[in-house]
Amino acid sequence: MIGKLKLLGIIAVLAISTAANATIVTVYNDFDGGLTNFNNTVTAAGGTATHDTWSTQLSGTSSNQGDYTVTMNDGSAISSYIYTLWSSSPSRTTSGYVVDIDPAGSGPGIGAIGSGVTLTFDSAVNAIGFEVGDWATCCQPSNIYISFDDAAPILVGASTVFGDGFLTNGGAGVFVAAFDDSGDFTKVQFWGDGFGEVLNMGGTIHYALLEQGSLPPSGVPAPAPLALMAIGLLGLTWRGRKAS
Repeated sequence: MIGKLKLLGIIAVLAISTAANATIVTVYNDFDGGLTNFNNTVTAAGGTATHDTWSTQLSGTSSNQGDYTVTMNDGSAISSYIYTLWSSSPSRTTSGYVVDIDPAGSGPGIGAIGSGVTLTFDSAVNAIGFEVGDWATCCQPSNIYISFDDAAPILVGASTVFGDGFLTNGGAGVFVAAFDDSGDFTKVQFWGDGFGEVLNMGGTIHYALLEQGSLPPSGVPAPAPLALMAIGLLGLTWRGRKAS
């Protein structure tokens, strides 16, 4: 009986520990709505967001932003500017400077990563968000991706027809974000694969470190079926011992 109880106890612990499965969450919205979504997600998960506006032009092959460093994936010099959203009415600019990352490469998806940008953080993060400009203006299909620590790309935006990503004041600008509470990361990459289009990212970089398993925002997932079964069996076994 003791052996059975011990085994059931191990099952219950394992089941409960896996109840809080790792979650990936993305945000794809206009500049204002996207930032609100990002902040609400971080807050609901018990985290604190940091917001770093690129108020001065980035340059060189590496730009130190204090908590993190910005580099181009192909090692080239950074080209940055304030972007006025194409077709926006009323006119809207990005909240700060952006980095030019026109898509290029050997193929869609991961094949275009070389034309992207890397943010290397001094301390771990697992939530990141920023503005994207000149999105959905041509060259569909066109996808944009975020990757943490060289893991599988997370699709954060997909444009299939001209203008379907004109979300901010009717212009070519979106806010994207990705959250991955499976771990803590120091490397974030962003790129697009709409070959032939103009693409940029930045404005203000929003980031946070959330506790592992804190997503979805409730942070208190329901017990997994295995956990419920194991707990029930433990209760029945204990009841049987008392009756004997």
